[in-house]
Amino acid sequence: MSETRVAGKFRLRWSLLCILALLTVDAAHAIIIRHDRSYASYRVRESDFPAIFFLERQGSRKVCVATLIDPQWALTAAHCASETGLQQTLNSEHRFVVEVAGRQRQIRQLVLHPRYQPDSPAEVDLALLQFAEPLDYPGPIALNVDPGESGRTVSLLGWGFFGIGTTGRQYDDGLFRMAHNRIELADRRLLIRFDDPRDPESGALDLEGMPGLGDSGGPALLRQDDRWLLAGIAVGEIMGASFSEETQGSYGAIAVYERVSRHLEWIRRTISEDHSLASE
Repeated sequence: MSETRVAGKFRLRWSLLCILALLTVDAAHAIIIRHDRSYASYRVRESDFPAIFFLERQGSRKVCVATLIDPQWALTAAHCASETGLQQTLNSEHRFVVEVAGRQRQIRQLVLHPRYQPDSPAEVDLALLQFAEPLDYPGPIALNVDPGESGRTVSLLGWGFFGIGTTGRQYDDGLFRMAHNRIELADRRLLIRFDDPRDPESGALDLEGMPGLGDSGGPALLRQDDRWLLAGIAVGEIMGASFSEETQGSYGAIAVYERVSRHLEWIRRTISEDHSLASE
């Protein structure tokens, strides 16, 4: 069976028979914005989203993103464990420290989803990160439990490569940005297309955008009842016949997010089992 592939870890492979349902991912990149909107319109303050943090500095770059979902746990993309020094550091029994809301926090444990198999069409690219101590601040972001994500608007955040829709990714300035988009398909994963606003029938949102290189693990957030809900985790971009690393994230690109509502049992079981052991 022939396949298309996905880029970055923003890298996925999809069967042509289910191109909108199954894939293998090329890792995620930073926020790519509309060409006809000001760069400043997409800038947000990190202090407005204190439960979202990057995993590692690599020179001036901020690589991979995670979201606090419990006082002692965060959710990210599994491939971020190898995209950063996280897995190697923990395997060598050294300290891996991240900055959450301006404070240094140690990661004690990495739990990969049991179905994480890199480059497998059926992989689940999720990982849980356990902190050495519970965090009293910030408060965690709630998980989305409603499977009716299709057609809803989400907010996408990250520090990755910047670019515009007409040309794709351009450079990495390490700035924190937020874009909006609609979930086009909610199946095994969530698919989000970058619509071209020059097409009058595209329905492009005012501040529409896409994740870029470095945004792997970043959240897709739903806004409901004046609070944020974590609906997806960025894992890649579909690599079609016209895909090019140099134009990643340009108009027509399709981003791939792991669908949180499909993995609630694994997330809750992992967290509750650890809490049970800690109380014994």
